[in-house]
Amino acid sequence: MFKIYPYKGVYPKIAQSVFLGDFVTITGDVEIGEYSSIFFNTVIRGDVAPTKIGNNTNIQDLCMLHQSPNNPLIIEDNVTVGHQVTLHSCIIKKNALIGMGSIILDRAEIGEHAFIGAGSLVPQGKKIPPHTLAFGRPAKVIRELTDEDYKEMDRIYREYREKGQYYKSLQSK
Repeated sequence: MFKIYPYKGVYPKIAQSVFLGDFVTITGDVEIGEYSSIFFNTVIRGDVAPTKIGNNTNIQDLCMLHQSPNNPLIIEDNVTVGHQVTLHSCIIKKNALIGMGSIILDRAEIGEHAFIGAGSLVPQGKKIPPHTLAFGRPAKVIRELTDEDYKEMDRIYREYREKGQYYKSLQSK
């Protein structure tokens, strides 16, 4: 099962419709919106600054979410965060996709509908524009997104929303 802990009297606020996978740990000042999914073995610590996760967002297996003092972590609606991603005090705008194994650091901002390629490192304070593909270590904008990119991002987002709700239905049995 998952573990939810308060930190210094502050409890996470998690919508009833959220799926929390086995071995997920969430502490402190964390808010998770409707129909989001936090997959297996993910850690979200809200013990330094707030973390806000919007609606319909999926945080996949083995992710680590944390913050620096006075720098919240904000993930907007309809975001996909791939397996083994580290997000630290950054802002992820709606409909973005963060590829597997990526690291997004303090005060970085990922624009709406931006796609961060797998294994990328977005350094502190870097801004990735909306509707672009960025990739590398450090991440650089490669190109504007295509219709095919948007279709693939939408497919992944929808599949993970459905998977999260499927697993949630199994927990209530």
